[in-house]
Amino acid sequence: MKPLIIVLNAIEKFTEITGRLIAWLTMVMVALVVLVVVTRYFLEVGSIALQESVTYLHCLVFLMGLAFTLKHDGHVRVDIFYRDFSPKAKAMVNLIGGLLFLVPVCLVIFFTSRDYVLASWAIHETSVENNGLPFVYLLKTLMLLMPVTLLLQGIAEVIKSGLVVSGVNISATQMGENNEPII
Repeated sequence: MKPLIIVLNAIEKFTEITGRLIAWLTMVMVALVVLVVVTRYFLEVGSIALQESVTYLHCLVFLMGLAFTLKHDGHVRVDIFYRDFSPKAKAMVNLIGGLLFLVPVCLVIFFTSRDYVLASWAIHETSVENNGLPFVYLLKTLMLLMPVTLLLQGIAEVIKSGLVVSGVNISATQMGENNEPII
């Protein structure tokens, strides 16, 4: 039991730290959008690289924020029945959903994207736009990082759900308020 709690806490700590860091990038993205608007419409100077950097940040925030969103149960779900379930029944639904859907989908995304990303790295793919950012291969790398981070958090969710289903009171012993692990 103790090793599962250690793994759970490590994954949740990693997800929390990366998620909070990624969230700050939304502020950078907003500042860049303001800069694009001001330079383009008031100074009549455009920058393709600046516009692409907003796209890169947008991708980074959304793809790398998925695990953080899962950790905080922020994904959209149709919970007509789920909301009335007991904590143990909810944990069973989450356990089955994690094992049958989340884990396989993460693996499929990773393995179907791998060759595409590696091909981009092999040629150091750059923007098709003149004066665009020369880092398309780095952007495409997010297609591998996203399923890895989501899979890690999915494993943490499966562990939490498994502990609840098996009757372990993780909220009282190893977990803090809001079902956060004690780190």
